[in-house]
Amino acid sequence: GRGGGKVGGGGGGCPPRSPPSPTALSATVESDAEVTTDAGRSDDGDDDDVEIVFPLAGRKVEDCPPRMRFAPSPTGSLHVGGARTALYNWLVAKKGQLDFPGEDGAFLLRVEDTDLARSTRESEESVLSDLRWLGLDWDEGPDMPGAKYGPYRQSERSSLYSKIAERLIDEGKAYPCFCTQEELDEMKARQEAEGIPPRYDGTWRDADPEKVAEKMAEGAPFTVRFKVPPGSRVVIDDAVRGTVSWDAESTVGDFILLRSSGVPVYNFCVAVDDASMGVTTVVRAEEHLTNTLRQGLILDALGAPRPRYAHCSLILGEDKQKLSKRHGATSCNQFRLDGFLPDAMINYLALLGWNDGTDNEIFARDELIEAFAVDRVVKSPSIFDMDKLRWVNSQHLKMKSIEEVADLVREQMNMVGLLNEGDEGIEVRNFVFAATALAKQMMETTKDAALNAQTVLGYGLPDTFDALPDGEAKEMIKGGNFYPIAQTLIGDFESDALPKPDPADPLAPFLEDISKPIVEDNQVGGNAYSYPKAYKVHMKSMSKALGVKGKHLFHPLRLALTGEMSGQDVTKQMALIAMASTEGTPVNSDAAGLVTMEQRIEKLKVFCDSIPEEFRAPKAKEEKKKGGEEKADATAAAQAAAAAAPVAADPLDSYDGPPITALDIRVGRVTRVWEHEEADKLFCEEVDVGEDEPRTIASGLRPYMSKEDIEGRLVLVLCNLKTRKMVGFPSHGMVLCASNADHTEVKFVSPPVDAKVGERVTVPGISFEGEDGAPYAENKVGKKKVFEKLAPHLVTDDNGTAEFMGRPFLTSAGVCTSPIPGGNVA
Repeated sequence: GRGGGKVGGGGGGCPPRSPPSPTALSATVESDAEVTTDAGRSDDGDDDDVEIVFPLAGRKVEDCPPRMRFAPSPTGSLHVGGARTALYNWLVAKKGQLDFPGEDGAFLLRVEDTDLARSTRESEESVLSDLRWLGLDWDEGPDMPGAKYGPYRQSERSSLYSKIAERLIDEGKAYPCFCTQEELDEMKARQEAEGIPPRYDGTWRDADPEKVAEKMAEGAPFTVRFKVPPGSRVVIDDAVRGTVSWDAESTVGDFILLRSSGVPVYNFCVAVDDASMGVTTVVRAEEHLTNTLRQGLILDALGAPRPRYAHCSLILGEDKQKLSKRHGATSCNQFRLDGFLPDAMINYLALLGWNDGTDNEIFARDELIEAFAVDRVVKSPSIFDMDKLRWVNSQHLKMKSIEEVADLVREQMNMVGLLNEGDEGIEVRNFVFAATALAKQMMETTKDAALNAQTVLGYGLPDTFDALPDGEAKEMIKGGNFYPIAQTLIGDFESDALPKPDPADPLAPFLEDISKPIVEDNQVGGNAYSYPKAYKVHMKSMSKALGVKGKHLFHPLRLALTGEMSGQDVTKQMALIAMASTEGTPVNSDAAGLVTMEQRIEKLKVFCDSIPEEFRAPKAKEEKKKGGEEKADATAAAQAAAAAAPVAADPLDSYDGPPITALDIRVGRVTRVWEHEEADKLFCEEVDVGEDEPRTIASGLRPYMSKEDIEGRLVLVLCNLKTRKMVGFPSHGMVLCASNADHTEVKFVSPPVDAKVGERVTVPGISFEGEDGAPYAENKVGKKKVFEKLAPHLVTDDNGTAEFMGRPFLTSAGVCTSPIPGGNVA
């Protein structure tokens, strides 16, 4: 227990006492659920050696350089809510250091570890490690013993808390309370019976000093209570929630500062630490708002200026419940393991309750520091949207080069066991580079690249036709083109006629520009072999020999070679398989599920043998009947069949997605084009869409077109997209293009030359007039993912006409077309 002439259980000069009773440990009426069970003991000398200094005393907080703190409890991992709190404090501190160079502004890390039963150094290091991963470096903290406001662990500050409690008692602002648990329970029961909210009734508030001295001499356990001034109110101007006030006397009563064990309660520690560390602004979660009342009273009693407060709303899951493990990953370390980038996490966390007043959603770290202001944090709860986080991460990935991303992809490959342990040679670097390049445009996390490599190295074609699930692949095979194409492929492979990647230059398919014209002799620039071009030449010959082209050739080829109906460029996939199949490969073939080219061909043979005879050739056209009577009979039969046949179903009847009228697609003219200085795949364009000023739009067309191909052209522009910064360039809209299945060819969807700049593109049979036909607002298009839901239905037909559900894109001058038939429009 605690007794004698000094307050507190630590430091020199405290006489040893018997252990406190269990009742004394909890001798309080009001709830102190956040208070810990043991404060630890400091061995730093007598309490009289502790100097009490409040750095901001006598100064206006708003005039001081920001000193921000993040104060985690080391009882687990750093989760999303804590990471956002740390980020907001870090951003304010970093901006302050720019505005007040050379002054005392800082982001400090304070560990609130007084709950020794649950706090561990392992958890502390885990939290610090997560902060380092996020790039939230601190200026003062527990790993910096020389920092002037330390120590930065509460368990090492016991002497300070005891010293200040003594001072408050000496000044008549606190007092010892000797109430037993039984007395407190009786007090609570009496108040509840009278309909009064339970709180301490002040039994020892103004006790006779002689009675107090008598109890002290007996060694009776006591707590130290704060003496709430009569009629006191606490009012704060919260940066997020506005003015908040409490009637202190009626709300809390005289609350505990130190328990009978000498353990300081949470609010006492926080108030003392904020004052003694010179904290200027406290940004924290709204669940701490009620703590501000007690902390404000303590700060006022100490004569220390209150910091400014900003209480941020909770982060909720998509079910509008408080974010927790049941919503999936919430710890920062799990996001790291799942392949998210620190800069993307910082970007997304900043948006959970804040915006800069524009439609911009992608920020670099320096841009966030410049733009962030606590005054723009909103009070409404934020919804954690994993899809949105993945999208933000994908945008940051696209800003990075393959080389910058490759090391992160390698980490993911090691996590899934894709690479042999200990391999460090050029083969590892080449394979990781190739796998990263293959997945670069589609991946949302670095883990996607590792998983994509596993998919590519595997082979999803089942053993038999009957084992193939009903769907697109089975219907394609039933069309009859697959079998003869597969047989030709098998023969070409076994006769060594099928082009193969060059083992001497395994990265060539991932580096060379294959948009140049095909060279018929398989040679590029003299004797330089190009596997992608040789493959194209071979497929062109196969097309002629079999009389099959377009998707009727390429879809069967893709399924036969990869076992999938869709994916990245086939030649790049084959090159990756070749790299994984060579002698001395760095790939763990068992973990990767590797199926070599030889094994694929054998599996393909077995599969083809199981295809029913009726599906082994394209459907033959019926021979024309000869003779007048036969022709007449055929005509009559055809007319009768037509009359009896039901009208073909309109595909729009079964469509249940957003209306095509939601999109504001207009005719535009590109008036200016230049290369983005920092992104090697982006063009920057000015496009006239009939508005007062041209739109600025960034497009990833540099791998496919030259500036001369673009400037002056009529194009289609999706106009109702919010402005987004693409590597710092404000892009307001999207130029629509068509691409083939492999995304190796990309061409504009072009309106007729006589189309009017600014006119809206329509679709026959659908009204674009009135309120129902009006395009959605930019906000709604983004939040509802309208374009993403419509995109699968925006295609080009066999003639290259752009269409939606079989209906062409139409302007006043006619339909819109692309040189790419059977493509996707985006």
